[in-house]
Amino acid sequence: MGLKVISPGPLTSVQDEGRFGHQRIGMSPAGAMDLHSMRLANLLVDNDLGEGVLEMTFLGPKLQFTQDNVFALTGADMGATLDGVPVPLGQAWPAKAGSVLQIGPARAGCRGYLAVAGGLDVPVLYGSKSTLLRSGLGGFQGRKLAAGDTIPFASPRAQIPNLAVRRLPPQPPISKEITVRVILGPQDDRFTKEGLDTFLNSTFTVDEKSDRMGYRLNGPKVEHSTDANIISDGIPLGAVQIPGSGQPIIMMSEHQGSGGYTKIANIISVDIPLVAQCAPGDKIRFQAIKLDLAQELYLAQRAQYERLRQVYDQDFKSIYRVSVNGNTYCVGISPAK
Repeated sequence: MGLKVISPGPLTSVQDEGRFGHQRIGMSPAGAMDLHSMRLANLLVDNDLGEGVLEMTFLGPKLQFTQDNVFALTGADMGATLDGVPVPLGQAWPAKAGSVLQIGPARAGCRGYLAVAGGLDVPVLYGSKSTLLRSGLGGFQGRKLAAGDTIPFASPRAQIPNLAVRRLPPQPPISKEITVRVILGPQDDRFTKEGLDTFLNSTFTVDEKSDRMGYRLNGPKVEHSTDANIISDGIPLGAVQIPGSGQPIIMMSEHQGSGGYTKIANIISVDIPLVAQCAPGDKIRFQAIKLDLAQELYLAQRAQYERLRQVYDQDFKSIYRVSVNGNTYCVGISPAK
């Protein structure tokens, strides 16, 4: 019992936080492109942060629930409906067996996430449920979803605590022009001063040849001081390679384990989701920051998850809906401590 796929959308797959520690044998981590949205979806339905979800690209699927469960949608707003009724983004929502969830085209951004309470029952390969599409491994039969598939629920829950308060605070809008923060290196010394200035002071455009492996950018040439090639070394998520063409390539979830192009910088982890929501034609700029600030931002994001978890897990005795200036809020009343 789970989610029956009526129509799959162009690229819908099972993803989680990815598999790590195996690049030495050539295995890409894979995982959700927008890890922040994936984690928020899991928080909403009372899952562990890293539980497997469905990642939907540009256009969502049409799915039928074959068992009662609670679900949540995050990331790109895809105008979802459940049995014809609009489903709010960033809110836990109950579904009955037989209900049909229709997820449309992305209105902004390009990737949406669907989490169900209790998670998805797919095999764990090297510590992860993620689909490595290029290798045909993991996830649901190592591939994107197709019509007729049924993705089993792991531990479905028709009800979860405090369903009415399980909604996200207002999220920053997804933009077609973003600035991402980077830590320069490890081969930033292989570029001229002019090359570094170009990298940090230019606007680059996302190329149509971008995918889950990497985002290719077009813009002014980033000039090397020496050859663009290096002895191949390890590649982390968010690395910005500059090949001989001088055009940046951002390494994304299905990046290769090693590579021989110079890496001018690495995008900080909290900003990689911004890139993941970029579509071809969107604009990207880079801003260099210090490592200690990147670490502070990472810790602040983890603290945000913990605060949300604490709110959702409170022992509310009463929950009220309050409307203020046309906006509806849920207010929970719990005993004083």
